[in-house]
Amino acid sequence: MFDEPWLDGLNAPQREAVAHGDGPLLVLAGAGSGKTATLACRVARLIADGVPPERILLLTFTRRAAVEMLQRAAALTTPQVQRRVWGGTFHAVGHRLLRAHGRALGLAPEFSVVDQGDAADLLDLVRDDLGLAGGDRRFPRKDTLAAVYSRTVNAGAPLAEVIGRHFPWCRPHVDAVAGLFRAYTARKRAQHLLDYDDLLLWWDALLGVPGVGDDVANRFDHVLVDEYQDTNALQAGIVRRMGRASANVTVVGDDAQAIYGFRAASVDHILRFPADFPGATVVRLEQNYRSTQPILDAANAVMAQSGLRFDKSLWSQRAGAARPRLHTCADEADQSERVCTAVLARREQGVVLRDQAVLFRTGHHSAHLEIELARRNVPFVKFGGLRFLEAAHVKDLLAFLRLLDNPADEVAWFRVLQLLDGMGPASARRVLRDLVAAGPDAALRRLVEQPPPVPAAAAADYAALGCAVADCLDGALGVGAQIERFGRFYAPLCARRHRNAAARLRDLSQLEVIAGGAPSRAGFVADLVLDPPNSTGDLAGPPLLDEDYLVLSTIHSAKGLEWDSVHVIHAADGMIPSDMATGSSDEIEEERRLLYVALTRAKDRLDVHVPLRYYHQRFGGRDAHSYGQVSRFLAGQPATAFDAVGPAVTPREAAESSAAPPAAAVDRFLERLWG
Repeated sequence: MFDEPWLDGLNAPQREAVAHGDGPLLVLAGAGSGKTATLACRVARLIADGVPPERILLLTFTRRAAVEMLQRAAALTTPQVQRRVWGGTFHAVGHRLLRAHGRALGLAPEFSVVDQGDAADLLDLVRDDLGLAGGDRRFPRKDTLAAVYSRTVNAGAPLAEVIGRHFPWCRPHVDAVAGLFRAYTARKRAQHLLDYDDLLLWWDALLGVPGVGDDVANRFDHVLVDEYQDTNALQAGIVRRMGRASANVTVVGDDAQAIYGFRAASVDHILRFPADFPGATVVRLEQNYRSTQPILDAANAVMAQSGLRFDKSLWSQRAGAARPRLHTCADEADQSERVCTAVLARREQGVVLRDQAVLFRTGHHSAHLEIELARRNVPFVKFGGLRFLEAAHVKDLLAFLRLLDNPADEVAWFRVLQLLDGMGPASARRVLRDLVAAGPDAALRRLVEQPPPVPAAAAADYAALGCAVADCLDGALGVGAQIERFGRFYAPLCARRHRNAAARLRDLSQLEVIAGGAPSRAGFVADLVLDPPNSTGDLAGPPLLDEDYLVLSTIHSAKGLEWDSVHVIHAADGMIPSDMATGSSDEIEEERRLLYVALTRAKDRLDVHVPLRYYHQRFGGRDAHSYGQVSRFLAGQPATAFDAVGPAVTPREAAESSAAPPAAAVDRFLERLWG
């Protein structure tokens, strides 16, 4: 074939990956090495070679990644690619398959999907019903229970093992937690609910059903997986089962960027891929298109210390004159001063604030810096905070929509009923019992036609809720109109509950517009739950306002992003690696990979800061500060890849000068004179 646009602009290893024929393929794609282009071009090449688009499955970890790859593939082949290829997140594809084949597992077709917050709320209800909330010993609360449950299911490990390793304080409650999880599972089944983990668990189970499992796996000729290093045991097992017929499985990933162990992901899955798929071809993408060579030298030196990795070394044609700098700072104030000064200086040199970022291990590490930025009038945004779907007003709307589809959804009922004035948990339970007395299917009609007694303070709101439900039950309103109807009911409640009600209602109006094109209410809710945006702006596209701001981000939230100039702060031992993540060699290696991810976000300039004295609240003692040293990952050979910048004063001098009153400073000066 003479016209092969999917090969244009690719380097030799990328071409090898794109042109690979049948059989398993592992593409080890280093940071900034063009993996998205490679995967998109491989999809385009398969289609051009005659593979029907609907027989290609592309699995990603975000909806945006799938959309970007399919858009690129469509531009190289035909616009139908985006509509016909099965592309999406693991959870979204699992949801789609279960809607089509769930009956084979006894799964009701009207099942609802609950997000992680609602799953935790349901665990809390079960915890309370089992009498585990009021004992004389501390029992794990809902968020801990949700984390234990999710890690156990996704890792496929026994509960006692998971608790012993990751939640040791819960060891005395293993049996009680096991009983609670059994009750939680039964409650979900009774209410036709699936949580995030269920979407993978039931997909995996579906693949084991005789006949049906083979049909599901055989409907795809090629399976392609992005970011394979981030898969958990359940996801890796699904990939193996989906590829059992043809073995045409392509996975792309970087073992050096496996940083999601807290989500039960394991680097072992990408390291074991050649063993799981015998005869697999391995292609290494080592040319980096993002960073200068001095920055890559530093990143390579950090990873060279690891004994648990594929052998690869990033290189770039961007020579770059500036070596990365390793700043030894006297304390946090010195660190913040240096970062702010450098950020503003680079802004004057033409690097806008949006092209600069400050990265850190955990959210509170930026606290001192945020104060200094505010003092200097430097605007910033911080990644890693509250997600859009976790906002109260959005969860209120989704609970209302879920009720209309699944009246058995207990968590949705409790959320909606407790919106009403004068309606607390006890009142909500009593009203719910009355509503579902004749069965969940009759509950909504009973709400509209025969409302049970409610507290007097809630009567007006309850009647308004009944009217809103009645308007949405007859099927005349589209999804957008149903959101508008909920908004009219919700507006006075929102004004009473939230100080920023107007902004929250604008979010609902934006969702109303977006929902106008949704084919169904259940589909719209599932799309939001399965791949939640950070804000309505994520759904509506990039903002039109030309606002400049510095980016502050946790390293985990920065993965996949890049900036011209990057500052990594708190690179001291105990911070990176976190002193909470050094209990095993696996944890330490993941912390090393986390630093590698931070370093490889930088395109042109990289500054790493190590405060020798930093705030660290300890029990007892008067000084809430500690003295630190450079991260173990930067000591020795890696340090030679940096230009060292020392402190203006020693940390001890900084401590004394910041703590001593003026009179003491005068006395010290005079004592030096007296000899």
